Amino acid sequence: MRRFWIVATFILLWSIAGVAAWYAQSHADLAALSRTDPVAARAFAAMPGWAWAAYFIATWSALAGAVALFARSRHATTCFALSLAGVVVQFGWSFLATDVLASKGPGAAVFPAVIALIALAELVWSRRLTAAGTLR
Repeated sequence: MRRFWIVATFILLWSIAGVAAWYAQSHADLAALSRTDPVAARAFAAMPGWAWAAYFIATWSALAGAVALFARSRHATTCFALSLAGVVVQFGWSFLATDVLASKGPGAAVFPAVIALIALAELVWSRRLTAAGTLR
């Protein structure tokens, strides 16, 4: 049971960081950002509303899933499935519709890959917890 609380706490903190990143990026001063990271500024400026919505869903549903874990609710699985879908859509757009990889190189995909793997792990873990009866 101790492992449950440690992992759930990590997921909660990770999710809070994700929401903070979404907020910072969605409210970024693109003129200031273009002076330090013109590639990111161009990508944010070109990002369509549906991709921002996917980013919102990815971060906020992960946070909802983390809260559901603490409530021991099986709805955590649904939240984490939505989060993973949002991650795939948002990063799919970022890498397929922009020049981020061409401009920054393949290293630019490392952190997004980590984010996607954590989102997948959250989903798998919550499904196992539901199957084991830990989440009701």
